[in-house]
Amino acid sequence: MDLKVPITITDELSDDVVLSTGSLNLASGEIDRIEYRDYNPKLQGLPFESADYEFTSGTLSSGGKDVEFRIEVNRVTGDYSVSSKELLEIKVRAAALFAGVAGSDLAAAANARPAAPGANQSGPGRSGNPRGSLH
Repeated sequence: MDLKVPITITDELSDDVVLSTGSLNLASGEIDRIEYRDYNPKLQGLPFESADYEFTSGTLSSGGKDVEFRIEVNRVTGDYSVSSKELLEIKVRAAALFAGVAGSDLAAAANARPAAPGANQSGPGRSGNPRGSLH
């Protein structure tokens, strides 16, 4: 399932800031549907191609609250994305900020999930021994 959220993208140049919007896929970290504000990449080139390009960041906003994060730019393909580590941090910070859920509460809830059906059952081939007989 793809869960995409709207974000604001900021490309920082030495003397300028290029703003755009995009869609962050919370499952993969990929960013697509980038639309620039007051900037024409066809005439001016992509911001990261500029000699004075410094870095790119993103902002996820909800209810007047913001979560800022680093965006990786693949200068060969032009793809914008978020690393898996950064993506996890975004999710934890967003849950804490937007829903008032602490990261430790999220971890506890994940660890408290019931075991999959058939897990830890006794019987032939189910002794918990990974080398046990299956028949």
